[in-house]
This record gives sequence, structure tokens and C-alpha cells, in this order.
Amino acid sequence: MEFLRPATWADALAARARHPDATPICGGTDVMVELNFDRARPAALLDLTRLTELTEWAPEGGHLRVGAGVTYDRIITELGDRLPGLAMAARTVGSPQIRNRGTVGGNLGAASPAGDAHPPLLTDDTLVEAHSIRGVRRIPVGDFYTGVKRNALAPDELIAAFLVPAATGPQQFAKIGTRNAMVIAVTTFAVALHPEQGRVGTGLGSAAPTPRRATAAERFLAADLAATGRWESRAELAPHTVAEFGRLVAEAAAPIDDVRGTAAYRRHALSVLARRTLTWAWTEYRRSGSRSAARKSG
Repeated sequence: MEFLRPATWADALAARARHPDATPICGGTDVMVELNFDRARPAALLDLTRLTELTEWAPEGGHLRVGAGVTYDRIITELGDRLPGLAMAARTVGSPQIRNRGTVGGNLGAASPAGDAHPPLLTDDTLVEAHSIRGVRRIPVGDFYTGVKRNALAPDELIAAFLVPAATGPQQFAKIGTRNAMVIAVTTFAVALHPEQGRVGTGLGSAAPTPRRATAAERFLAADLAATGRWESRAELAPHTVAEFGRLVAEAAAPIDDVRGTAAYRRHALSVLARRTLTWAWTEYRRSGSRSAARKSG
């Protein structure tokens, strides 16, 4: 196995062009598992750990541009207030040691349906920034996943960063696993409220061949909140609204039976997670309105 260790991003892209069959490695939390269990034997490894460009983040054009090498731990500590849903998901990833090494960029590259970072990224207009010696592409995250552990990258491309808007409303994430920690998800769900746009975002994980949104549930909830004036009044959600949202989320899934759970269980769990996370997010939205009103009256 050849080991490639470029010193610059330009060198990395050149190496990728020369060795399209090389497997990129940064945190290594997915790649090393595959190697250790002899599930993969790539012709070459392309080590990106020396590239400081991948470890930086900054605001850019209404988004946060987060380098592919920013770790889960840094997502939590440095971006938790701006990307709360993604930070919640990051907290469920592995152990502290894994969170100190693993990256969202690696999660995107692996494109596993069970990747914890995918559902929060789907709740907003996230873009995956792919570089090659030919130029730069920004791929909408919904178009990035093309199959089980397959993505839209060309053979000569590397993920440089992802771009996501900072939260403008409450975000929530929930995960069910076969134990409380250090476990692959049975299923996951994320929801984000976008009050200024009158829009709702969702993301499902470990519930279909690829991570996906529940678009019918998003449209239903956004229309219901607009029709009832709840975006403005922040009144409590009607029970039938919460129940229907959960039903539509479960309907959007296409799960399988496997060692972690049955398809029927996953659909049921998704409905429960959708109802819970929506309730949590709406409660936060109502409280934020109360605080705003209190500040104005003071």
C-alpha cells in the first residue's frame, strides 16, 4: 500500500489526480476501522492531516465555511452556538478520543446512511465544497448522497469544506442506538425551525439507502404554522399537528431489517423522535419569544 503525505493543498489535489483510487484519510475514524477489519485494502492512502487549510472555519457570504478537517470536538466547543443541531449530533459520536479525531468532512466522504452528521446538514441549505485540479464545485448536500456509502465526488475530487447558514431558530437532534454511547445509530432525526423564512428543515439517518429529508413533513408543518398564525403567536402546537408531523416523517423513511433493528421499529422510532424533537424545538421557540417580549417591556 502506497502512503502519500502532501504538504500543501495543491500537492494533495495533484496527488488525487494522479491516484484517483487513493483513499483520503484525515481523522481516520472510519478508514482505520475498515483497514483493521480487513474490509478494505486501498492501493494508496492520501494523508491530509498536515493541511492546516482544512482545519479552519470562517463566515462566508451568509454561510459558515467549515473546513473538512474541523473535528467534532471543535464543532461542539467553537460552533455549538451557531450550529446547535450539528453540535448535538457531534456529541453522540463515539468517545471523546473519537470526537477529538473524527471530522464532519470524513463523515461526508464515507457517506454512510448511519452517519450522525448528515441529518443536521440536511435541515438547511448546506453545500459540500469539492476541489480538484480542474476547479471548485459546491454541491447541495441533498444531491451529495448517491447510494449506500456513495457520494457525488468525481474520482479526482477532495472535500475541502462544507458551507451551512448559522441557525436562525431552534434546532434539535435525536439518536437511538443499541446502547447509550459509542454505537452506530439504529436511526436518527434532526429538525430545524427557520422562522424568518417560514420554513422547516428535517433530516433522517439510518432510515434509507442514503440520508434524506422528510419533505412532505416539512411542507405540512410550515403550512400549518402559517395557516394558524403560530409563527407569530408562538402558541402551543396542536396535538394533531405533532402527530401528523411524526407520521409523515416515518412515511418518508425506507429502512431495512438488520442486526441493529427492524424496518418496522425504525419507522416507529422515527415517528417518536420527530414528535419529541419538534416539541423540544417549539418549546425553545416559545421561550425565546417570551424572553424577547420581556426585554422589550423592560
